[in-house]
Amino acid sequence: MTSFHTDEYIHFLNRVTPETAEELTYHGTRFLVGEDNPAFEGVFEFCSISAGGSICAAKRIASGAADIAINWAGGLHHAKKREASGFCYINDIVLGILELLRTYPRVLYIDIDCHHGDGVEEAFYTTDRVMTCSFHKFGEYFPGTGTQDDRGRRKGKGYAVNVPLKDGITDQSFQSVFEPIIQKILEVFRPSAVVLQCGADSLAGDKLGCFNLTMHGHAHCVQFLRKQNIPLILLGGGGYTVKNVARTWTYETACALGIEDTIDPLLPWNEYFEWFGPRYRLEVVENNMDDLNVKDGSIDKVRETALEHLSQLNPAPSVGLHDVPRESVGQHLGFGHDDDDARDELDLQLAQHMRYAYDLQDFDSPSETSDDDNSWDSDESLSSRRHASRARRIQKSSAATSRTRMSLLTGQYFDVPAHEAGYGHFEHGAVPGKTAKRRFFQSSARWDETIEDVIIGRHAPFAIPLGELMERGGQLPGGDEDDEDWEDTGMDP
Repeated sequence: MTSFHTDEYIHFLNRVTPETAEELTYHGTRFLVGEDNPAFEGVFEFCSISAGGSICAAKRIASGAADIAINWAGGLHHAKKREASGFCYINDIVLGILELLRTYPRVLYIDIDCHHGDGVEEAFYTTDRVMTCSFHKFGEYFPGTGTQDDRGRRKGKGYAVNVPLKDGITDQSFQSVFEPIIQKILEVFRPSAVVLQCGADSLAGDKLGCFNLTMHGHAHCVQFLRKQNIPLILLGGGGYTVKNVARTWTYETACALGIEDTIDPLLPWNEYFEWFGPRYRLEVVENNMDDLNVKDGSIDKVRETALEHLSQLNPAPSVGLHDVPRESVGQHLGFGHDDDDARDELDLQLAQHMRYAYDLQDFDSPSETSDDDNSWDSDESLSSRRHASRARRIQKSSAATSRTRMSLLTGQYFDVPAHEAGYGHFEHGAVPGKTAKRRFFQSSARWDETIEDVIIGRHAPFAIPLGELMERGGQLPGGDEDDEDWEDTGMDP
Protein backbone atom coordinates (compact mmCIF):
# COMPACT_ATOMS: atom_id res chain seq x y z
CA MET A 1 0.00 0.00 0.00
CA THR A 2 2.88 2.36 0.70
CA SER A 3 3.99 2.18 -2.94
CA PHE A 4 1.46 5.00 -3.39
CA HIS A 5 0.09 6.06 0.00
CA THR A 6 2.24 7.60 2.72
CA ASP A 7 3.51 5.55 5.65
CA GLU A 8 1.69 7.85 8.08
CA TYR A 9 -1.67 7.34 6.38
CA ILE A 10 -1.38 3.54 6.24
CA HIS A 11 -0.25 3.46 9.86
CA PHE A 12 -3.27 5.59 10.75
CA LEU A 13 -5.70 3.23 8.98
CA ASN A 14 -4.18 0.31 10.84
CA ARG A 15 -4.76 2.02 14.20
CA VAL A 16 -7.96 4.01 13.86
CA THR A 17 -11.24 2.90 15.46
CA PRO A 18 -14.55 4.74 15.82
CA GLU A 19 -13.57 5.61 19.38
CA THR A 20 -10.14 7.07 18.50
CA ALA A 21 -11.02 8.70 15.16
CA GLU A 22 -11.63 12.15 16.63
CA GLU A 23 -8.22 12.21 18.31
CA LEU A 24 -6.19 10.60 15.53
CA THR A 25 -7.68 12.83 12.82
CA TYR A 26 -7.14 15.95 14.93
CA HIS A 27 -10.86 16.67 14.93
CA GLY A 28 -11.40 15.74 11.32
CA THR A 29 -8.68 17.89 9.78
CA ARG A 30 -6.50 15.10 8.37
CA PHE A 31 -6.72 11.58 6.93
CA LEU A 32 -10.54 11.26 7.25
CA VAL A 33 -11.95 14.64 6.26
CA GLY A 34 -15.69 15.32 6.20
CA GLU A 35 -18.58 12.92 6.71
CA ASP A 36 -18.04 10.71 3.66
CA ASN A 37 -15.31 8.57 5.21
CA PRO A 38 -16.11 7.54 8.77
CA ALA A 39 -13.86 5.21 10.72
CA PHE A 40 -15.45 1.80 11.21
CA GLU A 41 -14.43 -1.49 12.74
CA GLY A 42 -12.37 -3.49 10.27
CA VAL A 43 -11.52 -0.57 7.98
CA PHE A 44 -7.94 -1.73 7.51
CA GLU A 45 -9.00 -5.31 6.77
CA PHE A 46 -11.44 -4.00 4.17
CA CYS A 47 -8.71 -1.89 2.59
CA SER A 48 -6.33 -4.85 2.54
CA ILE A 49 -8.88 -7.06 0.78
CA SER A 50 -9.75 -4.41 -1.80
CA ALA A 51 -6.15 -3.43 -2.55
CA GLY A 52 -4.91 -7.00 -2.43
CA GLY A 53 -7.49 -8.06 -5.01
CA SER A 54 -6.41 -5.42 -7.53
CA ILE A 55 -2.70 -6.07 -6.97
CA CYS A 56 -3.25 -9.81 -7.39
CA ALA A 57 -5.28 -9.19 -10.56
CA ALA A 58 -2.40 -7.11 -11.96
CA LYS A 59 0.07 -9.87 -11.12
CA ARG A 60 -2.07 -12.48 -12.89
CA ILE A 61 -2.25 -10.30 -15.98
CA ALA A 62 1.46 -9.46 -15.94
CA SER A 63 2.49 -13.10 -15.53
CA GLY A 64 0.28 -14.21 -18.42
CA ALA A 65 -1.82 -16.43 -16.16
CA ALA A 66 -4.99 -14.62 -17.27
CA ASP A 67 -6.18 -12.39 -20.09
CA ILE A 68 -8.98 -10.84 -18.04
CA ALA A 69 -8.95 -10.41 -14.25
CA ILE A 70 -11.80 -9.12 -12.09
CA ASN A 71 -11.96 -7.49 -8.66
CA TRP A 72 -15.45 -6.17 -7.96
CA ALA A 73 -14.31 -5.15 -4.47
CA GLY A 74 -11.91 -2.64 -6.04
CA GLY A 75 -12.34 0.50 -8.09
CA LEU A 76 -12.04 2.98 -5.21
CA HIS A 77 -10.91 5.83 -7.43
CA HIS A 78 -11.27 8.85 -5.12
CA ALA A 79 -8.67 7.93 -2.46
CA LYS A 80 -5.70 10.29 -2.33
CA LYS A 81 -2.10 9.75 -1.36
CA ARG A 82 -2.55 11.12 2.17
CA GLU A 83 -6.28 10.95 2.87
CA ALA A 84 -9.57 9.22 2.15
CA SER A 85 -12.19 10.77 -0.11
CA GLY A 86 -15.64 9.91 -1.43
CA PHE A 87 -16.12 6.57 0.39
CA CYS A 88 -12.63 5.50 -0.77
CA TYR A 89 -9.86 4.81 1.77
CA ILE A 90 -7.19 3.03 -0.32
CA ASN A 91 -6.73 3.64 -4.05
CA ASP A 92 -6.45 0.03 -5.19
CA ILE A 93 -6.53 1.16 -8.83
CA VAL A 94 -3.27 3.08 -8.54
CA LEU A 95 -1.66 0.16 -6.71
CA GLY A 96 -2.76 -2.25 -9.45
CA ILE A 97 -1.51 0.02 -12.23
CA LEU A 98 1.85 0.44 -10.51
CA GLU A 99 2.13 -3.34 -10.46
CA LEU A 100 1.33 -3.50 -14.19
CA LEU A 101 3.97 -0.88 -14.95
CA ARG A 102 6.65 -3.25 -13.68
CA THR A 103 5.99 -5.34 -16.80
CA TYR A 104 4.10 -3.23 -19.34
CA PRO A 105 5.35 0.04 -20.86
CA ARG A 106 1.91 1.69 -21.15
CA VAL A 107 -1.38 1.23 -19.29
CA LEU A 108 -4.76 2.72 -20.17
CA TYR A 109 -7.22 3.48 -17.35
CA ILE A 110 -10.91 3.97 -18.27
CA ASP A 111 -13.51 5.14 -15.76
CA ILE A 112 -17.26 4.87 -16.46
CA ASP A 113 -18.33 5.72 -12.92
CA CYS A 114 -20.78 8.61 -12.65
CA HIS A 115 -18.18 10.51 -10.60
CA HIS A 116 -14.85 11.75 -11.93
CA GLY A 117 -11.90 9.45 -11.20
CA ASP A 118 -9.90 12.25 -9.61
CA GLY A 119 -7.66 10.12 -7.39
CA VAL A 120 -6.27 8.05 -10.26
CA GLU A 121 -5.89 11.05 -12.57
CA GLU A 122 -4.02 12.95 -9.87
CA ALA A 123 -1.64 10.03 -9.27
CA PHE A 124 -0.56 9.82 -12.94
CA TYR A 125 -1.04 13.45 -13.95
CA THR A 126 2.61 13.99 -14.89
CA THR A 127 3.50 10.73 -16.65
CA ASP A 128 3.00 9.51 -20.22
CA ARG A 129 3.08 5.83 -19.27
CA VAL A 130 -0.49 5.90 -17.98
CA MET A 131 -3.37 7.48 -19.85
CA THR A 132 -6.51 8.14 -17.80
CA CYS A 133 -9.89 8.55 -19.50
CA SER A 134 -12.95 9.38 -17.39
CA PHE A 135 -16.60 9.58 -18.52
CA HIS A 136 -18.47 11.37 -15.74
CA LYS A 137 -21.12 13.87 -14.70
CA PHE A 138 -19.71 17.38 -14.42
CA GLY A 139 -21.19 20.45 -12.77
CA GLU A 140 -22.34 20.91 -9.20
CA TYR A 141 -21.44 17.31 -8.55
CA PHE A 142 -18.79 15.49 -6.52
CA PRO A 143 -15.82 15.85 -6.74
CA GLY A 144 -16.20 18.96 -8.90
CA THR A 145 -13.21 18.15 -11.14
CA GLY A 146 -12.72 16.71 -14.61
CA THR A 147 -13.06 19.44 -17.23
CA GLN A 148 -11.67 18.96 -20.71
CA ASP A 149 -9.02 21.55 -19.92
CA ASP A 150 -7.51 19.14 -17.36
CA ARG A 151 -5.14 17.30 -19.68
CA GLY A 152 -2.06 16.57 -17.57
CA ARG A 153 1.16 18.43 -16.94
CA ARG A 154 4.78 18.36 -18.08
CA LYS A 155 5.55 14.90 -19.46
CA GLY A 156 1.95 13.83 -18.95
CA LYS A 157 0.48 16.70 -20.98
CA GLY A 158 -2.33 15.26 -23.08
CA TYR A 159 -2.46 11.92 -21.28
CA ALA A 160 -5.42 12.81 -19.06
CA VAL A 161 -8.66 12.66 -21.05
CA ASN A 162 -11.91 13.90 -19.49
CA VAL A 163 -15.38 13.52 -20.99
CA PRO A 164 -17.76 15.66 -18.90
CA LEU A 165 -21.42 14.72 -19.38
CA LYS A 166 -24.81 16.00 -18.25
CA ASP A 167 -27.81 14.37 -16.63
CA GLY A 168 -29.86 11.64 -18.27
CA ILE A 169 -27.39 10.24 -20.81
CA THR A 170 -28.77 7.12 -22.47
CA ASP A 171 -27.15 4.01 -23.92
CA GLN A 172 -27.09 5.39 -27.46
CA SER A 173 -25.62 8.73 -26.45
CA PHE A 174 -23.00 7.14 -24.19
CA GLN A 175 -21.97 4.72 -26.92
CA SER A 176 -21.63 7.63 -29.38
CA VAL A 177 -18.86 9.15 -27.25
CA PHE A 178 -17.32 6.05 -25.69
CA GLU A 179 -16.50 4.08 -28.84
CA PRO A 180 -14.86 6.80 -30.99
CA ILE A 181 -12.84 8.23 -28.09
CA ILE A 182 -11.59 4.87 -26.84
CA GLN A 183 -10.86 3.71 -30.40
CA LYS A 184 -8.77 6.84 -30.98
CA ILE A 185 -6.91 6.30 -27.70
CA LEU A 186 -6.11 2.71 -28.67
CA GLU A 187 -4.71 3.91 -31.99
CA VAL A 188 -2.62 6.73 -30.56
CA PHE A 189 -1.53 5.42 -27.17
CA ARG A 190 -1.37 1.68 -28.02
CA PRO A 191 -1.68 0.46 -24.41
CA SER A 192 -0.19 -2.83 -23.31
CA ALA A 193 -2.96 -3.37 -20.74
CA VAL A 194 -6.31 -1.77 -19.90
CA VAL A 195 -7.91 -1.18 -16.50
CA LEU A 196 -11.68 -0.54 -16.64
CA GLN A 197 -13.44 0.86 -13.59
CA CYS A 198 -17.08 -0.26 -13.88
CA GLY A 199 -18.71 2.05 -11.37
CA ALA A 200 -22.42 1.14 -11.32
CA ASP A 201 -23.72 4.52 -10.11
CA SER A 202 -24.00 5.51 -13.78
CA LEU A 203 -26.96 3.12 -14.09
CA ALA A 204 -30.52 4.36 -14.32
CA GLY A 205 -32.23 4.67 -10.96
CA ASP A 206 -29.08 4.91 -8.86
CA LYS A 207 -29.59 6.70 -5.54
CA LEU A 208 -26.62 9.03 -6.03
CA GLY A 209 -26.20 8.89 -9.81
CA CYS A 210 -27.91 10.95 -12.49
CA PHE A 211 -27.34 8.96 -15.70
CA ASN A 212 -29.85 6.77 -17.51
CA LEU A 213 -27.81 3.76 -18.64
CA THR A 214 -29.30 0.28 -18.77
CA MET A 215 -27.43 -2.83 -17.74
CA HIS A 216 -26.72 -3.69 -21.37
CA GLY A 217 -25.55 -0.17 -22.18
CA HIS A 218 -23.15 -0.24 -19.22
CA ALA A 219 -21.88 -3.72 -20.12
CA HIS A 220 -21.30 -2.66 -23.72
CA CYS A 221 -18.08 -1.01 -22.53
CA VAL A 222 -16.83 -4.37 -21.28
CA GLN A 223 -17.81 -6.08 -24.53
CA PHE A 224 -16.12 -3.40 -26.63
CA LEU A 225 -12.81 -3.69 -24.75
CA ARG A 226 -12.92 -7.50 -24.73
CA LYS A 227 -13.00 -7.47 -28.53
CA GLN A 228 -9.74 -5.49 -28.63
CA ASN A 229 -7.79 -8.52 -27.35
CA ILE A 230 -5.75 -6.45 -24.91
CA PRO A 231 -5.11 -7.71 -21.34
CA LEU A 232 -7.97 -6.34 -19.27
CA ILE A 233 -8.68 -5.77 -15.57
CA LEU A 234 -12.28 -5.14 -14.52
CA LEU A 235 -12.85 -3.31 -11.24
CA GLY A 236 -15.92 -2.30 -9.27
CA GLY A 237 -16.57 1.18 -7.94
CA GLY A 238 -19.62 3.22 -7.03
CA GLY A 239 -23.19 1.98 -7.06
CA TYR A 240 -25.83 2.73 -4.45
CA THR A 241 -28.90 0.84 -5.65
CA VAL A 242 -27.53 -2.48 -4.52
CA LYS A 243 -29.82 -4.81 -6.44
CA ASN A 244 -28.88 -3.11 -9.74
CA VAL A 245 -25.19 -3.26 -8.88
CA ALA A 246 -25.44 -7.02 -8.31
CA ARG A 247 -27.32 -7.53 -11.57
CA THR A 248 -24.88 -5.48 -13.65
CA TRP A 249 -21.65 -6.92 -12.32
CA THR A 250 -23.06 -10.43 -12.69
CA TYR A 251 -23.87 -9.74 -16.32
CA GLU A 252 -20.49 -8.09 -16.94
CA THR A 253 -18.76 -11.12 -15.49
CA ALA A 254 -20.62 -13.17 -18.09
CA CYS A 255 -19.48 -10.68 -20.76
CA ALA A 256 -15.87 -11.15 -19.66
CA LEU A 257 -16.33 -14.91 -20.05
CA GLY A 258 -18.10 -14.51 -23.39
CA ILE A 259 -21.27 -16.28 -22.23
CA GLU A 260 -23.65 -13.32 -21.95
CA ASP A 261 -25.89 -14.79 -24.68
CA THR A 262 -26.28 -18.14 -22.96
CA ILE A 263 -27.22 -17.21 -19.39
CA ASP A 264 -30.87 -17.22 -18.31
CA PRO A 265 -32.28 -13.70 -17.75
CA LEU A 266 -34.68 -15.15 -15.16
CA LEU A 267 -33.01 -15.06 -11.76
CA PRO A 268 -32.67 -18.39 -9.93
CA TRP A 269 -34.09 -18.78 -6.45
CA ASN A 270 -31.78 -17.63 -3.64
CA GLU A 271 -32.09 -16.21 -0.15
CA TYR A 272 -32.08 -12.65 -1.53
CA PHE A 273 -34.64 -13.38 -4.26
CA GLU A 274 -37.22 -10.93 -2.92
CA TRP A 275 -34.80 -8.02 -3.32
CA PHE A 276 -35.02 -8.29 -7.11
CA GLY A 277 -38.78 -7.91 -7.47
CA PRO A 278 -41.13 -7.25 -9.05
CA ARG A 279 -39.71 -8.66 -12.31
CA TYR A 280 -36.98 -10.93 -10.89
CA ARG A 281 -34.94 -10.63 -14.07
CA LEU A 282 -31.29 -9.94 -14.89
CA GLU A 283 -31.94 -6.44 -16.18
CA VAL A 284 -31.71 -2.74 -15.35
CA VAL A 285 -34.12 -0.72 -17.47
CA GLU A 286 -33.98 2.97 -18.31
CA ASN A 287 -36.41 5.55 -16.94
CA ASN A 288 -38.06 8.63 -18.44
CA MET A 289 -35.28 11.15 -17.73
CA ASP A 290 -34.52 13.75 -20.37
CA ASP A 291 -31.10 13.41 -21.99
CA LEU A 292 -29.70 16.90 -21.54
CA ASN A 293 -26.61 15.97 -23.55
CA VAL A 294 -28.69 15.60 -26.72
CA LYS A 295 -31.18 18.28 -25.84
CA ASP A 296 -28.61 21.09 -25.90
CA GLY A 297 -26.22 19.42 -28.36
CA SER A 298 -23.31 19.48 -25.88
CA ILE A 299 -22.39 15.84 -26.47
CA ASP A 300 -21.16 16.54 -30.01
CA LYS A 301 -18.91 19.36 -28.83
CA VAL A 302 -17.48 17.19 -26.03
CA ARG A 303 -16.71 14.35 -28.45
CA GLU A 304 -15.10 16.65 -31.02
CA THR A 305 -12.95 18.36 -28.39
CA ALA A 306 -11.71 15.06 -26.98
CA LEU A 307 -10.84 13.70 -30.44
CA GLU A 308 -9.07 16.93 -31.35
CA HIS A 309 -6.92 16.74 -28.21
CA LEU A 310 -6.03 13.11 -28.93
CA SER A 311 -5.06 13.93 -32.53
CA GLN A 312 -2.47 16.38 -31.19
CA LEU A 313 -0.63 13.65 -29.27
CA ASN A 314 2.58 12.16 -30.54
CA PRO A 315 2.66 8.43 -31.31
CA ALA A 316 2.90 5.96 -28.44
CA PRO A 317 5.76 6.93 -26.09
CA SER A 318 8.62 4.47 -25.90
CA VAL A 319 9.93 3.00 -22.66
CA GLY A 320 13.34 1.48 -22.11
CA LEU A 321 13.11 -2.27 -21.69
CA HIS A 322 14.69 -3.95 -18.71
CA ASP A 323 14.51 -7.27 -16.94
CA VAL A 324 11.58 -7.46 -14.53
CA PRO A 325 12.27 -9.15 -11.18
CA ARG A 326 10.51 -12.49 -10.92
CA GLU A 327 9.27 -11.70 -7.42
CA SER A 328 7.72 -8.64 -5.89
CA VAL A 329 9.51 -6.33 -3.50
CA GLY A 330 7.40 -7.68 -0.64
CA GLN A 331 8.34 -11.28 -1.43
CA HIS A 332 11.99 -10.35 -1.79
CA LEU A 333 11.96 -8.64 1.60
CA GLY A 334 10.27 -11.61 3.20
CA PHE A 335 6.89 -10.11 4.01
CA GLY A 336 4.23 -12.75 4.50
CA HIS A 337 6.54 -15.27 6.13
CA ASP A 338 8.97 -15.17 9.01
CA ASP A 339 11.91 -17.53 8.88
CA ASP A 340 13.50 -17.43 12.32
CA ASP A 341 16.40 -19.59 11.16
CA ALA A 342 17.49 -16.95 8.67
CA ARG A 343 17.93 -14.32 11.34
CA ASP A 344 21.31 -13.74 12.85
CA GLU A 345 21.96 -12.39 16.32
CA LEU A 346 22.16 -8.78 15.17
CA ASP A 347 18.75 -9.05 13.46
CA LEU A 348 17.23 -10.29 16.69
CA GLN A 349 18.76 -7.49 18.72
CA LEU A 350 17.56 -4.86 16.25
CA ALA A 351 14.05 -6.32 16.21
CA GLN A 352 13.92 -6.38 20.00
CA HIS A 353 15.20 -2.82 20.23
CA MET A 354 12.67 -1.51 17.71
CA ARG A 355 9.80 -3.24 19.51
CA TYR A 356 11.02 -1.77 22.78
CA ALA A 357 11.34 1.71 21.26
CA TYR A 358 7.89 1.41 19.75
CA ASP A 359 6.43 0.47 23.14
CA LEU A 360 8.06 3.55 24.61
CA GLN A 361 6.37 5.62 21.91
CA ASP A 362 3.02 4.20 23.00
CA PHE A 363 3.77 5.28 26.56
CA ASP A 364 4.78 8.74 25.34
CA SER A 365 1.56 9.25 23.30
CA PRO A 366 -1.53 10.80 24.93
CA SER A 367 -3.64 8.28 26.81
CA GLU A 368 -6.98 7.42 25.24
CA THR A 369 -8.68 6.55 28.51
CA SER A 370 -7.17 8.84 31.13
CA ASP A 371 -8.65 12.26 31.82
CA ASP A 372 -6.18 13.06 34.58
CA ASP A 373 -4.93 16.63 34.22
CA ASN A 374 -1.75 15.81 36.10
CA SER A 375 -0.34 13.56 33.43
CA TRP A 376 2.81 11.65 34.24
CA ASP A 377 4.26 12.53 30.80
CA SER A 378 5.31 16.16 30.58
CA ASP A 379 5.69 15.86 26.82
CA GLU A 380 1.97 15.17 26.56
CA SER A 381 1.11 18.39 28.36
CA LEU A 382 3.50 20.35 26.19
CA SER A 383 2.06 18.77 23.05
CA SER A 384 -1.48 19.53 24.16
CA ARG A 385 -0.61 23.17 24.88
CA ARG A 386 1.06 23.57 21.51
CA HIS A 387 -1.86 21.95 19.72
CA ALA A 388 -4.38 24.18 21.56
CA SER A 389 -2.35 27.28 20.75
CA ARG A 390 -2.13 26.26 17.12
CA ALA A 391 -5.88 25.58 16.99
CA ARG A 392 -6.61 29.08 18.32
CA ARG A 393 -4.41 30.65 15.66
CA ILE A 394 -6.13 28.63 12.94
CA GLN A 395 -9.54 29.68 14.23
CA LYS A 396 -8.58 33.36 14.07
CA SER A 397 -7.41 33.10 10.48
CA SER A 398 -9.82 30.46 9.19
CA ALA A 399 -10.90 32.62 6.27
CA ALA A 400 -7.35 32.76 4.93
CA THR A 401 -6.21 29.24 5.81
CA SER A 402 -9.00 26.90 4.73
CA ARG A 403 -9.70 24.77 1.71
CA THR A 404 -13.11 23.87 0.32
CA ARG A 405 -14.25 20.28 -0.13
CA MET A 406 -17.43 18.75 -1.52
CA SER A 407 -19.28 15.89 0.12
CA LEU A 408 -20.21 12.96 -2.10
CA LEU A 409 -23.12 12.09 0.16
CA THR A 410 -24.77 15.51 0.43
CA GLY A 411 -23.23 17.44 -2.46
CA GLN A 412 -22.60 20.37 -0.11
CA TYR A 413 -19.33 22.27 0.31
CA PHE A 414 -17.46 22.56 3.61
CA ASP A 415 -14.23 24.19 4.76
CA VAL A 416 -11.25 22.17 5.95
CA PRO A 417 -8.33 23.85 7.76
CA ALA A 418 -5.14 24.05 5.72
CA HIS A 419 -2.40 24.35 8.34
CA GLU A 420 0.39 25.47 6.05
CA ALA A 421 1.74 25.11 2.56
CA GLY A 422 3.12 21.73 1.66
CA TYR A 423 2.35 18.48 3.37
CA GLY A 424 3.78 18.93 6.87
CA HIS A 425 0.31 18.79 8.40
CA PHE A 426 -0.11 15.25 7.12
CA GLU A 427 2.74 13.90 9.21
CA HIS A 428 1.07 11.48 11.60
CA GLY A 429 1.53 12.01 15.28
CA ALA A 430 3.01 15.50 15.00
CA VAL A 431 1.36 18.72 16.06
CA PRO A 432 0.36 20.67 12.92
CA GLY A 433 2.96 23.32 12.28
CA LYS A 434 5.95 24.29 10.22
CA THR A 435 8.25 22.23 12.42
CA ALA A 436 6.10 19.09 12.31
CA LYS A 437 8.12 15.91 12.20
CA ARG A 438 7.35 12.23 12.10
CA ARG A 439 6.84 10.49 15.37
CA PHE A 440 7.28 6.94 14.14
CA PHE A 441 9.30 5.02 16.72
CA GLN A 442 10.03 8.24 18.61
CA SER A 443 11.01 7.49 22.17
CA SER A 444 13.23 8.73 24.95
CA ALA A 445 15.87 6.14 24.03
CA ARG A 446 18.92 7.54 22.24
CA TRP A 447 22.47 6.49 21.41
CA ASP A 448 25.28 8.38 23.06
CA GLU A 449 28.32 8.31 20.77
CA THR A 450 30.65 9.45 23.57
CA ILE A 451 30.07 6.45 25.80
CA GLU A 452 28.81 4.23 22.97
CA ASP A 453 25.73 3.19 24.92
CA VAL A 454 21.97 3.73 25.06
CA ILE A 455 20.52 6.46 27.27
CA ILE A 456 16.82 6.47 28.13
CA GLY A 457 15.31 9.81 29.10
CA ARG A 458 16.92 11.33 32.18
CA HIS A 459 18.47 8.05 33.30
CA ALA A 460 22.21 7.64 33.36
CA PRO A 461 23.74 5.28 30.84
CA PHE A 462 23.39 1.64 31.76
CA ALA A 463 26.00 -0.99 31.37
CA ILE A 464 23.82 -4.09 31.10
CA PRO A 465 22.99 -5.98 27.90
CA LEU A 466 19.94 -4.81 25.97
CA GLY A 467 18.26 -8.21 26.25
CA GLU A 468 18.55 -8.18 30.04
CA LEU A 469 17.16 -4.67 30.14
CA MET A 470 14.07 -5.73 28.23
CA GLU A 471 13.61 -8.76 30.48
CA ARG A 472 13.42 -6.28 33.36
CA GLY A 473 10.65 -4.44 31.53
CA GLY A 474 12.92 -1.49 30.82
CA GLN A 475 13.81 -0.92 34.50
CA LEU A 476 17.38 -0.28 35.47
CA PRO A 477 19.00 -1.95 38.48
CA GLY A 478 17.99 -0.11 41.62
CA GLY A 479 15.07 1.58 39.84
CA ASP A 480 12.37 0.33 42.22
CA GLU A 481 11.65 3.87 43.35
CA ASP A 482 10.00 4.51 39.99
CA ASP A 483 7.48 1.67 40.32
CA GLU A 484 4.76 3.94 41.66
CA ASP A 485 5.11 6.24 38.69
CA TRP A 486 4.60 3.35 36.28
CA GLU A 487 1.56 2.12 38.20
CA ASP A 488 -0.01 5.58 37.91
CA THR A 489 0.02 5.39 34.12
CA GLY A 490 -2.76 2.85 34.03
CA MET A 491 -0.90 0.88 31.37
CA ASP A 492 -0.93 -2.86 31.16
CA PRO A 493 2.47 -4.49 31.66
